[in-house]
Amino acid sequence: MHALFLKYFDEVARHRSIRKAAAVLNVSSTSVNRQILGVERALGVALFDRTSAGVELTTIGSILLEHCRKTLHDFERTKVLIDDLRDLRTGHINIETIDSVAYGILPQALQKFGQTFPDISISVTTAQPDEVMRSVANGDADVGITFMIDMHPNVRVISEKPAPFGVILRPDHPLAERDNVIIEDVCSYRLIRTIDARGRNSIIDQVVSTLAAPLSTHMFTNTLFLAKQMILENQGIGLYTKIGFLKEIDQNQLKFVPLIQEGLNDMRIGMLVSATQGIGPAKRHLCDVVSRAIRELRLDA
Repeated sequence: MHALFLKYFDEVARHRSIRKAAAVLNVSSTSVNRQILGVERALGVALFDRTSAGVELTTIGSILLEHCRKTLHDFERTKVLIDDLRDLRTGHINIETIDSVAYGILPQALQKFGQTFPDISISVTTAQPDEVMRSVANGDADVGITFMIDMHPNVRVISEKPAPFGVILRPDHPLAERDNVIIEDVCSYRLIRTIDARGRNSIIDQVVSTLAAPLSTHMFTNTLFLAKQMILENQGIGLYTKIGFLKEIDQNQLKFVPLIQEGLNDMRIGMLVSATQGIGPAKRHLCDVVSRAIRELRLDA
């Protein structure tokens, strides 16, 4: 059944007259009648009872009319969405994310997003995981990408993926040939840590707070770029997911050794939006593009 029949059938049922429906549609009565007769022959049933006063739906015709009107309604809604996508020219989306995602995922994902919405401006801010969660919940960020811990009731998860922690080190490091390590294995090595570790409120510190031997931190920094360079220069090792180090791991400049530690090897990363605000076409497309990029990553060993 094609769109022309749906319109004809709907109007005939509405006016209970082929002649009146044809007048509304600005076509001949013969054209309308031919369309309906053709479908009746194809289905092998009558859709209307024809009388001298006009036409009345048969039982089967009433069932078909419900389907037709739903189809027409859905088609109109789809046209509105397409028009919104086509006509959307300007706007702004504020993304807040942990820094590893900003380095490892967003550049390519935002390039793809820009092919569909070239005039939508983007701001990207890096922050600690709890700050990202809070910004999305408060409506300060349109989209957040962070670890799935201490979930706020005012956020909605669009997508998520396992992102286990491990040790990031050079291939010539003594731990590099291990299949996995435990947290005690790294205590004697100098660590490159993120800035929140100074107050022992990082994700890692919260998980290993009962550890007898403290972690030996050599340097704190709030930029993953510097942490990466320090590890490459053999100034220490890092406890991170693979996300911000994918290129260096692929090129065998660095290695990822899985960390066996409950709470860290089962960590998940997620894309979040506000649970109290709607998702427009541009934001929805951005979420789709970034979610697809995250799904395609292999973040285990």
